[in-house]
Amino acid sequence: RSSWLLLAPLLAPPVPVVTAPPCSLCPKGAHRFQWIRNLVPEFGISSSHVKVLSSPTEFYELLKVQIKSAKQRVVMASLYLGTGLLEQELVDCLEETLEKSLQAKGPSSLRVSILLDYTRGSRGRKNSRTMLIPLLQRFPEQVRVSLFHTPNLRGLLRLLIPERFNETIGLQHIKVYLFDDNVILSGANLSDLYFTNRQDRYVLLQNSPEIADFFTELVDAIGDVSLQLQRDDTVQMMEGMVHPYQGDKVAYCEIANRRVMEVINSARTRQELLHAKTFHSSQQGSSSLSQQGSGDLKPEPDTWIYPLIQMKPFGIQIDEMVTETLLTEAERDARVYLTTGYFNLTQAYMDLILGTRAEYRILLASPEVNGFFGAKGVAGAIPAAYVYIEHQFYSEVCGLHQEERVRLQEYCRAGWTFHAKGLWLYLAGSDLPCLTLIGSPNFGYRSVHRDLEAQIAIVTENKALQQQLHQEQEQLYLCSGVVSSATFEQPNRYVKLWVKLVTPLIKNFF
Repeated sequence: RSSWLLLAPLLAPPVPVVTAPPCSLCPKGAHRFQWIRNLVPEFGISSSHVKVLSSPTEFYELLKVQIKSAKQRVVMASLYLGTGLLEQELVDCLEETLEKSLQAKGPSSLRVSILLDYTRGSRGRKNSRTMLIPLLQRFPEQVRVSLFHTPNLRGLLRLLIPERFNETIGLQHIKVYLFDDNVILSGANLSDLYFTNRQDRYVLLQNSPEIADFFTELVDAIGDVSLQLQRDDTVQMMEGMVHPYQGDKVAYCEIANRRVMEVINSARTRQELLHAKTFHSSQQGSSSLSQQGSGDLKPEPDTWIYPLIQMKPFGIQIDEMVTETLLTEAERDARVYLTTGYFNLTQAYMDLILGTRAEYRILLASPEVNGFFGAKGVAGAIPAAYVYIEHQFYSEVCGLHQEERVRLQEYCRAGWTFHAKGLWLYLAGSDLPCLTLIGSPNFGYRSVHRDLEAQIAIVTENKALQQQLHQEQEQLYLCSGVVSSATFEQPNRYVKLWVKLVTPLIKNFF
């Protein structure tokens, strides 16, 4: 069956017809999700190279260890870098590693590339920029700091919207942390909360040079169309590059699209050639293989990694396509566990959840663990707005008599906030997931339409890795309670009238 037929839900009415996909995973890469490689590169790896992390502390300690051991490259893409002591310790680790590389014999080969969002990274007098300038001043040949500025924030809009609120127009939201050939994909930012008591998800892909090369090239491509931080805290574009908010918007977006799609397509071509070569070699017979020596043979991959990119400002919608297709193709008795720190699903995702036949367990933040809980001013009303959106969706589920099939659960943990996002897919009859999505998207309007996002689909046949993913899911859902009509009768779920009136107007901005 043509893989393009699987993308039919993008063109079809909101409630698509679900056709049964192949019934099970097959050996040697012929698995049911192979259609994704028609859109993005497919990286086949051993499951032994994948490690699922569970806590902010583990994530933070791993970042420091990886920085200190890096020899060739450190690539870090995040929304922002915080300004506290823990963040300073990360910067100190970078400085120490760069210093060590200079003391080695011969010219240093270590390169550090950091990509952040311009608006979030420039907020306040002490900010991400001031944290990183000492590195630029001391190691100008080895360090690059790029600040992405959305092309949609320009002209009068840019002048009128105050700091902090300007971030609602669009952000660099990708979270990738890469050290030589080791890659961490996460939804966590480089800030003390994410290192201590803000629950997120994190996966480490070890000794994966092709995946590391891909994300290095992706961050470089976005960096090339971003503002470059200078040693005197000014910013400038690379020579010959269209400016994101002063130059022609259409021309800028076309260049950005071309740069990012070059990365995706060239990696796809490389992986297809590698796949064909490996397949051809496997057909040669045991005699020719034995001549190579067993030390030259890589184990057959049992896990496949697909990078899913979403950059609607540049006309790139791959993550949206794949996510909608996965939701469409989840058959009866399959289970989908979907989690987001900010429950604000797009209409298309809601229609697919309500119109297909799989069981859904949706985990979201209770008001007390929402990142905006207790914030000053208008931002303090955001948790109430999420409660209102949640209540509307729950009412729709009840109206369709889908309470058993589509269940909402709220994460609640004293002293913590919740920021985990992603998806686990359990095929019908299976107690373990064969696929997970992990990265930066929240499945909301912002993720789909405004921000730059990246996540990976991990498909695995390996039972031990499936067990790791299952335990990750269970650990998150254990800290939750099931939502019922009584949930919205609690005093802390009261939503003021003005919030109800304003939410439909502003829900696409948060």
